[in-house]
Formats: sequence, structure tokens, C-alpha cells
Amino acid sequence: MKKHIVCFGDSNTHGYCADPTDCADGGDRFNEDERWTCLLQKALGEEYLVLEEGLSGRTTVFRDPLYEGLAGIDSIFPVLMSHERVDLLIIMLGTNDVKERFGCNAFCISQGLERLLQKASATNCWRNNRPNILVVCPPHIGEGLEACCAEPHFEGLHMGVGCVEKSRQLAAHYARVARAYGCAFLDAEGIAEFNNIDCMHLTRRGHRQLAGKLGELVPTLL
Repeated sequence: MKKHIVCFGDSNTHGYCADPTDCADGGDRFNEDERWTCLLQKALGEEYLVLEEGLSGRTTVFRDPLYEGLAGIDSIFPVLMSHERVDLLIIMLGTNDVKERFGCNAFCISQGLERLLQKASATNCWRNNRPNILVVCPPHIGEGLEACCAEPHFEGLHMGVGCVEKSRQLAAHYARVARAYGCAFLDAEGIAEFNNIDCMHLTRRGHRQLAGKLGELVPTLL
């Protein structure tokens, strides 16, 4: 059996493209030659199976009052069990958690990550019963988000006040939680670029950059 790598994340794992001119197909999702998950699969080769589990709007634990089914804590068990045996779980969440409507600071968001790690680690899906998790902190949201309040992008209003600052604070808290649970950690800030359209989604180049870094890191974790 191939080594199973589950990539559990939000729109940046799903491959949302905010700028159609940056996507080869001209749509709102990067294709299989552009998404970091697919590029990681190509980099790792046939001995690995990279499994995409990205959902736009997903949070660590927070239930969105506007959209159902987005709390990662509610879906991590069935996701992991559907792909057992799992060799590595990559979690890249946090961008949506900073939304004003959730009312949480960066420390509380890291507590959400902690709960998610607890549940994932306790799930009976792991090869040799050994949890193996890589926490990736997303690049922080760009300052330009606050200007994104006009059609067709309402991200500035949608995310609310304070999200830029909170996203900048996540990495330190995430690193602490990852260490406490024996998880590997990667801060994607400065590694993978966000676009200048909504300032919180990866560019095509950003997907390639992230895949390149993970292509080097993942084999050392298996």
C-alpha cells in the first residue's frame, strides 16, 4: 500500500483562485497542474498517495453561523477513517478562524487547533498506531484586505475587523501547540505568496512554492 498523506485544510487546500487571470483554466479553482496538493503528489512520486481534503471556509473548531459543516472538529474523524491507514496528516487551517464573527483572539484559535490535534491523534486510523501530524500555519493575511470591500470581492467586510493582526500572531501560538503534541511545524509565511486581489489566497506561484517546500519536508517525516 502507498503511503497515505491527508491534506486537511480550507480554500487554500481546495485550490480557490481569486484571480482568474492567474489560473490556466480561467476559473475560480486552480487545476491539477497548479494546486499544491497535486504538485506535492508529483514531487513525491508513486510510492505516495496525496489526498485532498480542502473545504472553503473551514475552521479548526468554530461553527460558522452563516454556513453549515465548516468546523474541522466535526469532520476530521470521518475524513481520517475514510483514508486509513494514514501515514501523515497535514493540517493547514487558521485563515478563516480569524473572522470577526467568531470573536476569538490568536491564542483561542490555537486552542481550537489543540482540540483538533487531540481528536486527530486519538482517531484509530494511523499506520502502526502512531499519529504523525504536520501543522502548517498559513501565510498571514495581507494589509490590503481592508481595501477589498467593493464588488466583486467583499473579503474585507466578510472577514471583519482585526483579522489581519490576528493572522500575524497565529504562527507563534501554533508552533507552541505543535511542540506540545509532538507534531512537526511549518510557518508558510515568506514561503508561499498570497495574491494582491483579496490578500489571503495563494497565487499559482504560491501553490508551487508551498509544494516545493513540502516536497523537501514530507519525506523526512515518514
